[in-house]
Amino acid sequence: METISCKVKGMNCSSCALTISKFLENKGMEDVAISVATEELRFNLPEGASANEIINGINGLGYEVVLPGAEAQQRPFHTSLTFKFIFCAIFTAPLLLHMWVNWHWLHNPWVQLALTLPVYLAGMAHFGKSAFRSLRNGVANMDVLVTLGATAAFAYSLIGALQGLGENYLFFETTAAILTLVFLGNLLEERSVKSTTTAIAELARLQHTTARRLHVHENGEEHVDEVDNGALRTGDRVLVNTGDKIPMDGTIYWGSGHVNESMITGESAPVGKQEKDKVIGGTILEDGSIKIFITATGKDTVLSYIIDLVKQAQGNKPPMQKLADRISAIFVPLVLGIALLTFLGWYIIGGTPLQVAMMRAIAVLVIACPCAMGLATPAAVMVGLGRAARNGILIKGAHTLEQFRNIRQIVFDKTGTLTTGKLRIGQWQATGIDEATFRSLVFSLEKYSSHPIARSITAAWKGTPETTLRQVREIKGLGMQASDKDGNEWKLGSFLLAKDLTTDDSHNIYLLKNGALAGWLNFTDELRPEAKTVIGSLHSAGIKTILLSGDTARKCREMAEELGMDAWFAEQSPKQKLERIDALMQDAPTAMVGDGINDAPALAKATIGVSLSDSTQVAMQSANVILLNNHLAALPLAMGLGKHTYLTIKQNLFWAFIYNVVAIPVAALGFLNPIVGALVMGLSDVVLAINSVRLRFKRVSH
Repeated sequence: METISCKVKGMNCSSCALTISKFLENKGMEDVAISVATEELRFNLPEGASANEIINGINGLGYEVVLPGAEAQQRPFHTSLTFKFIFCAIFTAPLLLHMWVNWHWLHNPWVQLALTLPVYLAGMAHFGKSAFRSLRNGVANMDVLVTLGATAAFAYSLIGALQGLGENYLFFETTAAILTLVFLGNLLEERSVKSTTTAIAELARLQHTTARRLHVHENGEEHVDEVDNGALRTGDRVLVNTGDKIPMDGTIYWGSGHVNESMITGESAPVGKQEKDKVIGGTILEDGSIKIFITATGKDTVLSYIIDLVKQAQGNKPPMQKLADRISAIFVPLVLGIALLTFLGWYIIGGTPLQVAMMRAIAVLVIACPCAMGLATPAAVMVGLGRAARNGILIKGAHTLEQFRNIRQIVFDKTGTLTTGKLRIGQWQATGIDEATFRSLVFSLEKYSSHPIARSITAAWKGTPETTLRQVREIKGLGMQASDKDGNEWKLGSFLLAKDLTTDDSHNIYLLKNGALAGWLNFTDELRPEAKTVIGSLHSAGIKTILLSGDTARKCREMAEELGMDAWFAEQSPKQKLERIDALMQDAPTAMVGDGINDAPALAKATIGVSLSDSTQVAMQSANVILLNNHLAALPLAMGLGKHTYLTIKQNLFWAFIYNVVAIPVAALGFLNPIVGALVMGLSDVVLAINSVRLRFKRVSH
């Protein structure tokens, strides 16, 4: 199944998104995710379906599909909402003026018709087309209500003018005001919703810069030329000086300095960098001078990965939004029915004049706002995910934000999660083999592992002569296994490997030769400085903390007691970790924080899996949340953002529902005229956007 990702130009509100979404679903597309604010569309194309046919169908709805790598056509200014609003306002202003000044010519029906006609034609070219397309696809959107309301007022007034029925039949200003104010509302909504993506826009701007590319001549001299960073390729050499933006991901091969990575990781303090350290494209070298090899460009960079993942998450719909979408689908037909009942009730039962009954029915049409329900969740989700990304927290999916509110217990791995993972080799002893052979075998075995302990050994004993090994494989939760050219079988791992050979469980790693103990090795590993604060913060929020590790019982007990954790489980294999998570989830929704390969199954099983950015790729792919700054202190912020985003969604949905529940009966009972209704309807979406934007600045606590 192919996944199609593209941009859709011309979407102005959530009604547009709903029209496109329903069109794709009717065509059999799966996992449709669309964002009005970022104009991003993603869906899965079933086997046998034609991508060109679907794209042409979206273009046929009046939008412009822009595929990755293609240039979007510059849309003329006269097609923008800004121009349409200004154009209509110019003609509408004198029409409304006649209600306050007694200029005879303004009361002339033909002058009013001449002023209204351009507004009506512009409105029908915009709202009328949209209404027709939505009805053609079996979805009645908000523009259907606007079109019917404006057309009813215009047709009634036109008949009154043609037949000379007098002022009581002229409502041209109502037609013009409805369309102009709805244009204004859409314009305000467009700008307000765009403001919810500020954090992602800031990250996107970091992608574009210039670079000082180095060319080395045959005589060894370096030549520098400035190029756009988009022209860089993997393997290029680049010079970066103080104050420069690092153009792409790379590895330093000369020089040192301090890099400000705050826009990527949320870490405010500059990070010291030297030779062989990795640097991230878009970050800024605050002091120093470095030369780097480019290791990733374009979509392969860390920054692109962050932006793409956040955009995908923003397009996902949490359960609350799916409920709102189902209501929105029946909303317009329901409002049409209420408008018809309002007209018949006032005209037939109430005995009011035709024009009064019609105006009250039109007021019902224009004050109803299904857009508010469609916008309630995406606006809050975009701000929440954007703020998280700006603070170095990558959340995969809007549903994860919603799940944070239910978490009652958090399970932590030990090494590399609660500890720094920067292990130092302590005491070690060889038994039955010489020390050089012991070092060589330990180094050669650990070279094939990505566990933090293995990385520490290979870094500390770099340069150690290697032993040629065969059939090397990693036994998850236990360690490494291999054989040498003489047929000896070697195993290296935790106490679980040696428990039948010794009762001394105080060492970190044991080496076995043909089933016999051949030595042991110890490490010193420091607790993360923020670990105790994070655990205390979670306890204050009533969240239970649990240590789940493959390490020995003695070490797990000591750490759990030092941090004040509620429970601990030691010597757990990946399978046992998975089973333990499953059992804990039977009691309450559970998050898991881990960083190793052996944590991957548990991370995937947990209600929410949280991984650190220095984790293995398997762990990062299994997790729902990645802490990009490798800083555990971001965990409480992630939980706080999840809960407050959910709270904002509830507030938005409450406003959207209560607005329509109150506004429609008020209009039906005759307490609002259509002009006021159009203005209030336009502002209702803005209220939601403003409430969502508050999430960017408000203090969040978990």
